[in-house]
Amino acid sequence: MSIFMAKNQEVTDVFQGVNFKWTQITRDVELKQLTDEGQQSQGSEVRYYQLKFHKKHKDLVFNSYFPFILNEGYNVQEAKKTLKLYTLQSDYFLGYTGREDSWHSVNLHHPSTFDTLAIDSDLKKTIMEDLNRFVKRKDYYGRVGKAWKRGYLLFGPPGTGKSSLVAAMANYLNFSIYDLEYTNISHNSQLRKVLLATENNSILVVEDIDCSLGLKDEQADNNPSDPFGKRPSPRQSQVTLSGLLNFIDGLWSSCGDARIIVFTTNHKEKLNPALLRPGRMDMHIHMSYCTPCGFKTLAANYLSTTDHPLFPEIEELMKSALVTPAEVGEQLLKNDDPDNALQGLLGFLHTKRRENSQIQENGQDHKRDSEEKLEN
Repeated sequence: MSIFMAKNQEVTDVFQGVNFKWTQITRDVELKQLTDEGQQSQGSEVRYYQLKFHKKHKDLVFNSYFPFILNEGYNVQEAKKTLKLYTLQSDYFLGYTGREDSWHSVNLHHPSTFDTLAIDSDLKKTIMEDLNRFVKRKDYYGRVGKAWKRGYLLFGPPGTGKSSLVAAMANYLNFSIYDLEYTNISHNSQLRKVLLATENNSILVVEDIDCSLGLKDEQADNNPSDPFGKRPSPRQSQVTLSGLLNFIDGLWSSCGDARIIVFTTNHKEKLNPALLRPGRMDMHIHMSYCTPCGFKTLAANYLSTTDHPLFPEIEELMKSALVTPAEVGEQLLKNDDPDNALQGLLGFLHTKRRENSQIQENGQDHKRDSEEKLEN
């Protein structure tokens, strides 16, 4: 629904007990143009808004009323904004597009929210509070001399909901997502160009950062024992760790407001320690295997049930079966009947626990064999 003021319509607004009269003024004007046939006249309209108020309220208008109107207009615009998912244009890598055309977007309609996330409630609350604190602290960041940005590291096994958490953050903040594939970037200057082309109030996502070959230390090229120490081919990414750090924590980091950078990895231990310190990855979030709390969320999402006689046994098995929320969700999808779905999940958990026990036994046997060989 859209509402407009009619021509020359008057509307009275009240702010802090003071009346302000807005008028939509439309004037007919005559435009003269010089053509081959001589000077010709063409009718047109000029439209604008006129605000009338007592002069004693001038300070109130400029110091409070106008800022309030601008802020309300921004809030309305943000509420109506369609979230976008951006990815790099293929033509950009060939040099056919400019900086403003480097990203291609589609509408983002991911259903994930913090209500549907299968993570512990305490962790969920901590993340939401951290996001709320961040978006409200523009003046604070400026006062302490820091760029208005926030870095998150999501780490844990595959299938634990790292991508779903990113989508939930975007829906919660009404921020669009920029999905950056580092292996598609050829050098540091190109990295700066594509990052500068991102908008404010957005989330930049770098998934599986431990697999990005371009983020190796520059000294690796001189290390013959390093399997990645070969000189990169012309098509191979030459983005360096220092090039990334310069943007997320150097002078370039101040080029934009309300920026969130999310890194994901399955292997946190493989990351360079320089990436992990505060100011680069401010908050480290461990996405663990499915917990009893996460299971209850999944059961409510998939089966619309919050209690069942099988819940205690399933929750107890969750502690040792080491299954991901994705695996649990897949089991619950197999049957619409809660009894049958939970029975199937129970059998799956027993199987997973046996498999994990066997893996642990094999690992211990291998360790003992290795120790015996060393003694001999």
